[in-house]
Amino acid sequence: MKRLLPRSLFGRALLILVTPVVLIQLIATFVFFDRHWDDLTRRLALGFVGDIAMVLQDFRENTDLAFRDRLFDRARRHMTIEFTWHPDGILPNTPSPFKIKNLILDDRLRKALSERMSLPFRIDTTTFSDLIEVELQLQNGVLQASSSRKRLTSTTTGLFVMWMVGTAIILLAIAIVFLRNQLKPIGRLAEAADAYGKGHEIDPVKPAGATEVRRAARAFLMMRQRIQRQMDQRTEMLAGVSHDFRTPLTRMKLQLAMLGSTQEAANLSSDVVEMETMIDGYLAFARGQDTEAPEAVDVHGLLHEIVSQAQRKGNEVNLSNVGPLHAVLRPNAMRRCLNNLVDNAGRFGTHVQVSASQSEDFLAITVDDDGPGIDEDHREEVFRPFFRLESSRNSETGGSGLGLSIARDVARGHGGDVVLSQSPQGGLRAEVRLPA
Repeated sequence: MKRLLPRSLFGRALLILVTPVVLIQLIATFVFFDRHWDDLTRRLALGFVGDIAMVLQDFRENTDLAFRDRLFDRARRHMTIEFTWHPDGILPNTPSPFKIKNLILDDRLRKALSERMSLPFRIDTTTFSDLIEVELQLQNGVLQASSSRKRLTSTTTGLFVMWMVGTAIILLAIAIVFLRNQLKPIGRLAEAADAYGKGHEIDPVKPAGATEVRRAARAFLMMRQRIQRQMDQRTEMLAGVSHDFRTPLTRMKLQLAMLGSTQEAANLSSDVVEMETMIDGYLAFARGQDTEAPEAVDVHGLLHEIVSQAQRKGNEVNLSNVGPLHAVLRPNAMRRCLNNLVDNAGRFGTHVQVSASQSEDFLAITVDDDGPGIDEDHREEVFRPFFRLESSRNSETGGSGLGLSIARDVARGHGGDVVLSQSPQGGLRAEVRLPA
């Protein structure tokens, strides 16, 4: 049953609204036709057949032609039944071809005629005719009685069905309009949450709709404010820490310059440079994606720029034949993400392959290397800040442990992710998946 139910909230709400209305109409129609229509048509048929039986009795008792004419005239004026006498007429044994009968009316008339008379008869209740004809076989001819269909049918049936269906359609249309208006705030809230999760700029969300929807919208706005405030505080704190660290580092660099060219001064200078590199990495991780606004980016041009920069560093990096790809990204943040992945691949492998593809759902950018790779058990751990598989603290061999953390942070800020797997080249594959 779950597979047959609509997936959208509007579809399910409409189903909940329509199902009782349809069931009520079906039950009411069944009761009406089973009771009202059945009783009404049976009584009208009995009355029609009773009038025919009365005229037939007088017709049989008096053979005077003048009397029969007066009898037929009274029946036409008072009973709205037109009688015609066919002397020496014989009813055919086969039914009339190509006639669509009113089955319900035909059945009621047959039962009434069978109850009141014991003569052979033939009934014509053709659907597209305004007259209903009954022919009775007598000894010396056929007596034909015809009357308007209105005498045996009720116009209330059509009016009942028309009003019931018509009012239901009108009320359902009004209900659909109101239901759409009530669900629009939910749709706008979902779009705002999705855009915020992808890191896009969103228009101010105004709480509207039902009380529960307004509460959800206000909760979303408060959550967004808290997250933004927390990110701003983190950036400001790390910027302050970085500034505080840079001041003593600058003094240390001046003092080292005054010491001259000694081995001890060279070692201390190397440590100072390493500390500056680590501070820059910490600050980059804390900043995340800054306050950069998303914009339409030529993905092929961005990848070509990153690959060219890596090649200038001496790494063997190739870019696969990538067609024209465009996406809404924060270019500087995405450049930082891809640079980290390409640098990591170039540090541990000798050959790096960069490629990209796009489908209806997401944009995928892959970086493959032929290095030693990462065990499957450690592929999630390497995304933790400051986690390094290489146990030494040498930045030349193990880095600062923030490259993959920054890459995943940027990708998730765009609503995507970074996934590690086995590369076809034997090393590691880092795949950046972004919503298309």
